[in-house]
Amino acid sequence: MRRREFITLLSGAAAWPIVTRAQKAPLPVIGYLSPTSPIGVGQIALNAVRQGLRDTGFVEGENVVVEYRWAEGHVDRLPALAADLVRRQVSVIATTGGLAPAQAAMAATSTIPIVFMTASDPVQLGIVASLSRPGGNVTGVTNIGTEISRKRLEILLELVPQVTTVGQIINAAYSDTNVFAVSEIATAAHALGRQHFVVSVRTALDFEESFAKLAQGQADALLVTADPLFGTNRHRLIELAAKHRIPTSYAESEFVREGGLVSFGASVPGLYRQLGNYVGQILKGVSPADLPVLRPTQFELSINRTTANTLGLAVPSTLLVVADEVIE
Repeated sequence: MRRREFITLLSGAAAWPIVTRAQKAPLPVIGYLSPTSPIGVGQIALNAVRQGLRDTGFVEGENVVVEYRWAEGHVDRLPALAADLVRRQVSVIATTGGLAPAQAAMAATSTIPIVFMTASDPVQLGIVASLSRPGGNVTGVTNIGTEISRKRLEILLELVPQVTTVGQIINAAYSDTNVFAVSEIATAAHALGRQHFVVSVRTALDFEESFAKLAQGQADALLVTADPLFGTNRHRLIELAAKHRIPTSYAESEFVREGGLVSFGASVPGLYRQLGNYVGQILKGVSPADLPVLRPTQFELSINRTTANTLGLAVPSTLLVVADEVIE
């Protein structure tokens, strides 16, 4: 090989790493903020979010990176975790598990897009300007509506028509959310001629005492609101409902599959899948201000007939024919 050709070859080879580095752009980073842990209900939500991302062409580890921040049930940790994601300069923050993580993310940044999932009314709570045009850097998915609460109660009363007082258990850590959750059930109960009795908890250690209070308040049926604390500790709630023989309605079908009596609500995986879809759209350049806050349009009724039999309840045929899932 001639000297001139050799030098030319060397100079070209030296440039190869530079060209390679220039062509490899950094992957976008998603911040994932949750008050729960990456097991149980947290894992169900995460799997659905990943599916939503895949729907828009994003696969974790291939063309997108996800930074996880789990509060492990300690809501007070959320502000620091959100601030950490902002310092990481993520492209978008996905918040799951209710209002508190969305508020923590909003307090940490007004520029990074935020996509939330909550069971509260984001307009009444000042999270967005309106459902159709949220404005700002925030949008998401919400599972709200007095019609859902009333339907849940109507189904429970169809199962147990002799009920006179309906109990409701809430998480005291979410005081803002509870104003609406309690109001919805109270309005529905009074419209249907029943009394309404509320108990609140802060941790799973309070569950036993809350059931004792329900008995003192003469509640003969119970509604469990959608909440990360209850989802994470659903085994304990189901166990106590069975122990106290109180017919209980839940917002999520996972409770029924594990022994709860009845549930009515939107498909939780479906809601989280839509959250992942929104995150993917934002990564592609869509502004969160142009993505309307979504509400569920399809709902699932699940009934555990074995649990009904244990409680001495006959499930009406009118419910059996419309149920999406009947556990025998």
